[in-house]
Amino acid sequence: MRGAKSKSLALAGLLLSCLGMIFSANTGFSVSVYDVTSRSISLRWPKFSGASSYRVTATAVNTVGHSLLAHFSDVTLKATLTSLIPSTVYAVQAEAIDKNGIILAEAQIMQSTAPDIPVIDRAYSKLSNSITVEWRAVPGATGYMLTAQDGDSFIETVVKNSPGTVTGLKPATLYRITIRSINSGGKSQPSPFRKAKTVLAAPILSVSSPSCDSIALSWHAVYMAAGFSVSLMRSDGLGRMLRENTTNTSLIFTNLDPGTLYTIKAYAWNANGMPGDDFTYNQRTIPCAPGNISIEEDEPGHLLVSWSSVSFGHYYVVFVKSDDGLEVHCNTSHTQCHFQSDCGFTYFISVFAYNKAGQSPLGDVFNYTTAPCCPSDFRAAFVSSDTVRVTWAAVRGADLYETRAASRSTAVLCNDTAPACTLSALQCDTRYRITVRSLSEAGGTNTSCAPQHLATAPCSPEIKNISKEGLSAISVQWESHNEDATYVVTARGEAGLWHCTSTGSSCTLTDLPCGSAFTVSAIAKSPAGQSLPSYSVPLETDPCCPNDLILTQVTQSVTNVSWSAGKGAQTYVTTLESPKGQAKCRTLQNYCLLGCITCGTNYTVSLKAISETGLTASCTYQGYSSSACCPFGVKLYRLSNNGIRVFWRASDETINYSTDLRGSKGNFTCTPSTGGSHCDITEIPCGDVYTVVVAPLTDKGPKLTFCPKKIYSVTCSGSSVGMGKSTLYIHYKFMKFVKYVRIM
Repeated sequence: MRGAKSKSLALAGLLLSCLGMIFSANTGFSVSVYDVTSRSISLRWPKFSGASSYRVTATAVNTVGHSLLAHFSDVTLKATLTSLIPSTVYAVQAEAIDKNGIILAEAQIMQSTAPDIPVIDRAYSKLSNSITVEWRAVPGATGYMLTAQDGDSFIETVVKNSPGTVTGLKPATLYRITIRSINSGGKSQPSPFRKAKTVLAAPILSVSSPSCDSIALSWHAVYMAAGFSVSLMRSDGLGRMLRENTTNTSLIFTNLDPGTLYTIKAYAWNANGMPGDDFTYNQRTIPCAPGNISIEEDEPGHLLVSWSSVSFGHYYVVFVKSDDGLEVHCNTSHTQCHFQSDCGFTYFISVFAYNKAGQSPLGDVFNYTTAPCCPSDFRAAFVSSDTVRVTWAAVRGADLYETRAASRSTAVLCNDTAPACTLSALQCDTRYRITVRSLSEAGGTNTSCAPQHLATAPCSPEIKNISKEGLSAISVQWESHNEDATYVVTARGEAGLWHCTSTGSSCTLTDLPCGSAFTVSAIAKSPAGQSLPSYSVPLETDPCCPNDLILTQVTQSVTNVSWSAGKGAQTYVTTLESPKGQAKCRTLQNYCLLGCITCGTNYTVSLKAISETGLTASCTYQGYSSSACCPFGVKLYRLSNNGIRVFWRASDETINYSTDLRGSKGNFTCTPSTGGSHCDITEIPCGDVYTVVVAPLTDKGPKLTFCPKKIYSVTCSGSSVGMGKSTLYIHYKFMKFVKYVRIM
């Protein structure tokens, strides 16, 4: 035996050594375990290139001579080795072999099988939520898994040895019980099942003592119960035990000793008479209830409860419960108790006597209702300057409220069940004494409610005048007879809201936008509230001046003026004014042609924007200078070498002029020196018609285009120009007159 054991250990060492060698020479081929049972190991391996078959060998490490050999084709990549020994370590080797039988790669692992399958000897239930299982120990097992299955649901638990208990089960339920053995290698297959049923649940008792010599029990039905057994005996062990069997769910034990503690036990049994869990409860029986109970309110806020003494009563407990559910009590050895009380409550009073045996039964329950509370938390909302709606928080116990408002000269009264009252026909800006009393049928009238003083809102002001104080300022005056008030004037329009405030009779609205329409109203404010607004008065501000104004000279005496629209403006009056005269235009458009303009003149530019109602805004803009005057008396003279001199009479010697000749054979321009009145243009081709324009030069833009144009026809006579002596004729035509000039 010792030699066999030595050989086994040597073999295990050799296999582990070989495993390390194989792994060190691994070429990507491996083997892994995916399931283990008591007598089987399931393996898988990857496909190896070039392999035509695989060979798997399992050798028991601790058992000499026990090994398995299996061959598989190249399409099989997993296998299960069966007929193994439980709780045994195996060296498993997988080899990839080519078609010539040569081993291409190999891999090896060590794996223990699971312990042998245990056998259940006994399964039983002592509690409604558990089943206990007994079995024989399995060699090599380090633990056991118990499974209780009920249909598709199951509960598992792991224990170390027998017996083991599965908990968390349902009462009165049949379970299939199986067990598996466990070690480091895995779990065995489940054992053959045993059936076991949990016992019935215990009935949950509700216990009371309705009288000094009885105890009443009740409980809910128990699943699968055929009947119930209830026993009762004194907790001190004296006397005899009382037992009742019943199929009902309630029971009363009578003729008991008063003031005595009893122990009650109950359990259910099934149709086979097997008992389930039991339930234990302790209950004591009493003294008699006190009588002649009286309640009185000896002073506001205090209740006095008194009663007659009870035989065998050592002390008393008085419970006072208000109708909102709040309960207080007092303990006393006397026959009266004092309690604090609140207005508007109904109190329910009960008195119990106690001795060593316990509490007396409930006697008569009395009730007492206090007077309703005084209303509080006044709030006044002004419907108008002569009407106030008074509200308050509803108070307990009140069926009706009486509201009275009195001033020095008048009084207003209203009754209502709601916590609100509208007092009409009140004088504005007047102080009233307001009293609200609460009434109830059960508690009477509370006459101790303190009055409160309330001032009505100020009287509405009346706007008397609106006047303009500046470009964007409006003064508003009003009339009012309030003693102490602040006035707020509001201008409301599409442009927005503007306000001004004053304690006097006027204030000024500033920064009003131009070209806007408003309605102006005023209100009065005081600590008492806010008046209704005054009647609204319309207000219109002056129209806005246009932001942009552009002047464009159309002819020497006509200028076009255009501008952007001014908000609020309907009509515009545009004026150009100089010492030489005035030009004016009135229009509904945003442009205007002004005639009778003097050339070369500085003008003052102004515009009036006029609203539909006649409000006027005077707008002044940057000055305007009309263009220089066009020359007159324009004439042409021949020069040598086919040249032409253009001559004119200037309107001002300080003006520079430019001459343009334009024809089909060319365009020509010349500009004389300052103050010059002629300009020479040489080499003018004959046989063409020319348009000649002499215009003053400007430093602000292009040449003027409205100076008069003259048309001249230059003809050739004799030989062509440049071939010999020729005569140059100039025909000029202006304003339907044609002149022929011979130039020698």
